[in-house]
Amino acid sequence: MSRVLIADDQALLRASLRALINGYDGCEVVGEAADGAQAVRLAAELRPDLVLMDVRMPVMDGIEATRRVTAAAGGVRVLILTTFDLDEYVYEGLLAGASGFLLKDSPPADLVKAIEVIRGGEALLTPAATRRLITEFVRGRTAAGRTPDAAAVAVAVAGLTARELEVLALVARGLSNTEIAGELFVSMSTVKTHMSALLAKLGARDRAQLVIRAYEGGVVRAG
Repeated sequence: MSRVLIADDQALLRASLRALINGYDGCEVVGEAADGAQAVRLAAELRPDLVLMDVRMPVMDGIEATRRVTAAAGGVRVLILTTFDLDEYVYEGLLAGASGFLLKDSPPADLVKAIEVIRGGEALLTPAATRRLITEFVRGRTAAGRTPDAAAVAVAVAGLTARELEVLALVARGLSNTEIAGELFVSMSTVKTHMSALLAKLGARDRAQLVIRAYEGGVVRAG
């Protein structure tokens, strides 16, 4: 059973999402938050598997709320809800620890699939979305400067094997596990083994964070 917390300041949208999610077997809404601060508190109390997080909310925005939820113990994941697929907040949401994003006008079936994908430990970023989002993300970070933990990431990257570096570079290019297996002429189980090692060595929560680590660690560069 996937336990979901909905965080959005629009009561009508929360009600619609609750009805939709509760209508599917294996999904259950365990709480609702009308602002970011409430989302953080309820995530700590209810320990849902996933928080559907709007980015524009009163009291505390969804980006800061995402940062606090993902930093806390318990492994609660966050799926950003956004109106535009290239919304600048999406990039900051990924940096804050979100596992992906979903458009608010996506088909109902996509929402349920997203919940299951993220609960399974994957990031909800298609190859095309990864390429677009991370290109914009890196442009923004280049203008703003490297993040404070970039040095630590570089040290962790230096400890990767040659093959792990290859896999990480392909992940950053937006390739799926199947595509990586084909590119490197290895089995899917081998790719999954490398992915697990990368997650552990780089302290990443999921695929989205691996992409960010790849850029922060200088494994790949914009363009």
